[in-house]
Amino acid sequence: MPEGDTIHYAANTIRPLLEGRVPDHIRTPQRRHDGDRWPERLAGRRVAAVQARGKHLLLHFEGDLVLHSHLRMTGAWAVHTLGERWRRAQRRAWLVLRADGHEIVQFDGPLLELTTASRCRLDPRLRELGQDVIGERFDEELLVRRIREDDSTRPFGDALLDQRTIAGIGNIWKSESCFAAAADPWKTLAQTADETVLAAVRFAREHMAQSARDGYQARPRAVYAREGEPCPRCGERIRCARQGDGNRTTYWCAGCQR
Repeated sequence: MPEGDTIHYAANTIRPLLEGRVPDHIRTPQRRHDGDRWPERLAGRRVAAVQARGKHLLLHFEGDLVLHSHLRMTGAWAVHTLGERWRRAQRRAWLVLRADGHEIVQFDGPLLELTTASRCRLDPRLRELGQDVIGERFDEELLVRRIREDDSTRPFGDALLDQRTIAGIGNIWKSESCFAAAADPWKTLAQTADETVLAAVRFAREHMAQSARDGYQARPRAVYAREGEPCPRCGERIRCARQGDGNRTTYWCAGCQR
């Protein structure tokens, strides 16, 4: 699943091309959107803001209209120079915005909707989000309060994925942040000290911000997708197992993450 740094990177790439401009052309190639008339409804409207919130991307248009996207497991945003071959098949495009000699494309949905700013404010998927892990402002005391309000028997690794507690962390950053903080992702919240919580999230904030600037090549890969390989810190074998109600994969070293 694309994580918060991926969405912020997309927003950082799209913003200079769209923000403050009226798109030259808008297409919604999927038949499911034929009756929605988005190109007609957005025609002539300036893009007022391009906003990333956790794993959500919001394109704010003049007139209180907002294109809301969440990529979940399959979607992607891409920017192509006009005439350049796309990285995915054209039949997989859900939205195409042309501006400043580029095509901004959302592929494979699966959540793409045109709504209003007022409805966004009331949408529980957005209203209940915790602080963005790489937001400009971040309140560590609020984070700790949110963690302590959660079920104390919940494993720490699973709690980091709860977007209501902190928005933007996914499987990769959960595993890498726990490793960086030498935190056992299987210990309960009751067994995990505040200092450990903050160490993991500080690592995520620093390195996710770098990835949002430079792209996913900047992501650390100490443990993620390295099951069976030696731990770079202690040499024990890296393990992986499914965790939480979402059955999401966690990678960790049982030798030094205790």
